Amino acid sequence: MYALIVPVSAPFVLLATVLGLSWWEDHVLPPPPIEPAEAPVEAPFTPAAPVQLPELPGAGATLARRGAKR
Repeated sequence: MYALIVPVSAPFVLLATVLGLSWWEDHVLPPPPIEPAEAPVEAPFTPAAPVQLPELPGAGATLARRGAKR
């Protein structure tokens, strides 16, 4: 008979644990920090001069150089 008490009472123990943790979270933990109504808007970043990327050699030029080395 006592062997049946543990499996039957387990859901109630888990429910009580969850309810206790919920109460603890609401009453014991400090509240989250309050954010200001409007966050300051930052100006978008614009670089002073556009960056010049180097030209990449085409696939044909690479293959032609490989063929010339052989």
